[in-house]
Amino acid sequence: MISPPAVWLNCSAATMQADAVQPYGLIEDAALVVSGGVLQWVGSRTDLPPDLLANGTQTMDAKGALITPGLIDCHTHLVYGGNRAGEFEQRLNGASYEDIANAGGGIASTVKATRSATEYELQAQSTPRLLALLAEGVTTVEIKSGYGLALAQERKMLRVARNLGAVHPVSVLTTFLGAHAVPIEFAGRSDDYIGSVLRMLPLLHAEGLVDAVDAFCERIGFNLAQTERVFKAANSLGLPVKLHAEQLSDSGGAQLAARYTAISCDHLEWLSDAGVAALAQANTTAVLLPGAFYFLRETRLPPIAQLRASCVPMAIATDCNPGSSPCTSLLLMLNMACTLFRLTPDEALAGVTRNAARALGLKDRGVLAPGLRADFVLWGVQSPAELSYAFGSCPRTETVVNGMVV
Repeated sequence: MISPPAVWLNCSAATMQADAVQPYGLIEDAALVVSGGVLQWVGSRTDLPPDLLANGTQTMDAKGALITPGLIDCHTHLVYGGNRAGEFEQRLNGASYEDIANAGGGIASTVKATRSATEYELQAQSTPRLLALLAEGVTTVEIKSGYGLALAQERKMLRVARNLGAVHPVSVLTTFLGAHAVPIEFAGRSDDYIGSVLRMLPLLHAEGLVDAVDAFCERIGFNLAQTERVFKAANSLGLPVKLHAEQLSDSGGAQLAARYTAISCDHLEWLSDAGVAALAQANTTAVLLPGAFYFLRETRLPPIAQLRASCVPMAIATDCNPGSSPCTSLLLMLNMACTLFRLTPDEALAGVTRNAARALGLKDRGVLAPGLRADFVLWGVQSPAELSYAFGSCPRTETVVNGMVV
């Protein structure tokens, strides 16, 4: 259903346009015109063309709200079974993330719980997590597979992700992360398992379940050669690639991702100067995941200053997952990005709007500009900085998706 034309007044607008003169692209006394689910005009109310207030156009009172683009969570593992609270306790008693993974826990334990759940059960468990994101103004979310690690199980996860997008007012993009870990039936045979991943990918893509392809390039994941096999297969299908890289060590994954023009490279605590240069050259977005950094009590910061100096776009995401970031608050990630990584509030908000859209290869959203999707959020705040400042609060008053209040 298409909403009738509408003009939103009595608001300020953080347009988040990259070339804006004002921080946040802020327009103090703004007007937004929406028609057919698309932003038709955005600007100062005093400049609003009279012909856009034609007969039949609704006037919407924003009641003094700040309007931002709809928030985008560009890296999640939102569909999974069970939880790993026990491992959280183990880490507090001295075990490392790698210790737990090497002992058969970690991703393997979530794989077991996810495989044992029915599609209905997975959707029921995942729905509250999605709704928590939507309650904070998220209008687009990426959901990865990677806890099935077998064709039927990966298909199940991706189908649930697609179904979540079909029944809730949110755009869901799916990422095939078959190369997340080696399942128990392939123990000691990681090359053979990558062969299995390469057989899954074209089948799942043919079923319309895959928007992008990811891999975990790490000591406890897959090496560069194995990751490159996955990237080549994705390229042959015309699918964009992204990569979990340099989270626990410097593997050179960022340089590999850049060679394949990855749309994003994610985590990056151990990113080298050479990796920064490669991302800048490839125009690849760096996705920072402060929730995992916090939860795992990491101490090595991503090289924010180098990324900034090299003009590498920085996105922010929840990394919602049961093992290293059981978080469903993108607003909290804004605060953590500022307090832990020293991003400015402007950079943080760009990280969940404009740059998050880049990290998903989306050109039709992430900023408030004519011709783009009318996905935006109304907030009961005076300044955009308040969205990063007050952790634990949610000042959202309304969300508009595809031009319609939801």
